[in-house]
Amino acid sequence: MEKYISSSQVNYGKRIPPVKAIEIFSAEDWETFIEEWLDTKTEYTETERLAGAGDKGRDVVAYVGKKGDVNCLWDCYQCKHYDSVLMPSKVWQEFGKILYYTHRGDYTAPRKYYFIAPRGCGTTLSSLLSNSKLLKEELIANWDKNCKNNITDKEEVKLEGDFLKYVNDFNFKIFDKIPTKLIIEEHKRHSNHLVRFGGGLPEREKLISIPTGVQDYENRYVDELLLAYSTSSPTVFSHIEDLKHSNVHRKHFERARINFHHAEQLRNFYRDSLPIGTFEDFQNEIFDGIINTVEEEYENAFKKVKEVENKAVSLVISSNPLSDVSVVKDRGGICHQLVNEGRLSWTNDE
Repeated sequence: MEKYISSSQVNYGKRIPPVKAIEIFSAEDWETFIEEWLDTKTEYTETERLAGAGDKGRDVVAYVGKKGDVNCLWDCYQCKHYDSVLMPSKVWQEFGKILYYTHRGDYTAPRKYYFIAPRGCGTTLSSLLSNSKLLKEELIANWDKNCKNNITDKEEVKLEGDFLKYVNDFNFKIFDKIPTKLIIEEHKRHSNHLVRFGGGLPEREKLISIPTGVQDYENRYVDELLLAYSTSSPTVFSHIEDLKHSNVHRKHFERARINFHHAEQLRNFYRDSLPIGTFEDFQNEIFDGIINTVEEEYENAFKKVKEVENKAVSLVISSNPLSDVSVVKDRGGICHQLVNEGRLSWTNDE
């Protein structure tokens, strides 16, 4: 049986699973990705990427308290991006840097220190990380070969005297690893996840009901609609209750509120799935598409409202990911959002 080929496959090729995609990240992309993942964790007050010259053995740092406080706890995430699993020979000097710089007083010892690599830690390193006593013994045995001349280019760091005592007394239980599959799963909470890996937006929930009464945050666009209705009728619509005297205006008002709340749902439902500003960009696309229609002359403002709504519905928007999940009601609703935010008016030129 032949497989169905989608347009997405033709345009973009076969989707690469995230666990494979991270393997072709650059080292900088990997560190940025880890920083994004840490931003999803509520236990931290701040994260900071220190990778580069002068990082003193700290790639990404996550603070538990207020950064800069003497007693502020922090965790270190050491990002290693290699073509193979992480082995002890590739990280001995990282252990050495933490020991050297904390002993020297450049910074306090971290609460936890995690190694993170796309292909994970190999069997030998994993065994050492699960056995703090053996890890310390192996580090001391490998010090001269892997650490003494590789921590700083300013001096040899010999394992002797006060420093040797410090190493022996150090809590090696802080060293650990985190599986990349867990990181990828938790990164789904970050707004950049779909941008990095694709996979499509989550299915949107159906809007079953809207608030019965007009909410305080709706007042501006509602007042504008009442003014617009009044320009097309002998009746002055000062309050919503006045709409009961006109089926045409009442039914339009009911549709307008439904559309407005659809647009609000679109804004809120995908807020955490897309980069900041995506919805605002979608609003701007609609604004740019309708503004000429808004500025046309009409026999009354109610006629303007309907013409602008129709124009918004007919717009073709392909540059924004929300265009794939938006419905007709969203387009009309965004018109009323723009009025509610003071960017449009139905009556200011009447």
